[in-house]
Amino acid sequence: MKLFLEKGYKQTTLAEINEKAGVSFSQFQNIFRAKDGVLTELVEFMFENQFAMARSAAGAKLPPIYVYAVETAIQMTLTELNENLREIYIEAYTQKEASEFIFRETAKELYQIFGPYQPELTARDFYDMEIGSASIMRGYMAHPCDEELTLEKKLRLFLTMSLRAYNVPKEETEQAIRFVEGLDIRTISEQVMQALFKALAMRFEFSLAGITLPAQK
Repeated sequence: MKLFLEKGYKQTTLAEINEKAGVSFSQFQNIFRAKDGVLTELVEFMFENQFAMARSAAGAKLPPIYVYAVETAIQMTLTELNENLREIYIEAYTQKEASEFIFRETAKELYQIFGPYQPELTARDFYDMEIGSASIMRGYMAHPCDEELTLEKKLRLFLTMSLRAYNVPKEETEQAIRFVEGLDIRTISEQVMQALFKALAMRFEFSLAGITLPAQK
């Protein structure tokens, strides 16, 4: 976990993992089979914790649509704050086992939030829709912000497309987007990232030394 955060997923070799963990290749294979097995465990922990952290950092109890908007905005902003996190998220949305976990868990939340807007749809329908929504999310994560595609523009585009797909009325969509735009999303995301890194360090028993955290604004 620490190597992924320090060096990125692709730059971390299986040999380095075995050396740092003090295990043989066969011992590693008995547990994870391959490097993407470690990624899946990391993704499971991150997704189980980041949304709760996002709600806490955003403040007051929010309507479900706003919760979705804030959660996805923070997730996308995290990839602009740390390049290794960008790579981890992109790989998570790419690798079969990790992406399946994301689709399954996100679909449950989508069904709870957007089910009332499309009562004719089943939980499976929201799973199928999440496959497409996740592809859009991955595409924006993989394309760093620049002068033309600012973070604010990226978040507005993604939220507009995704909320429209879930049949949220235009007025409610605009209200949710404006709520996100009224937040200091970068500072909130920095707080979430630091809390996430600390939680990972405690859960998997490693030191944060060597992992770059952004300075507080």
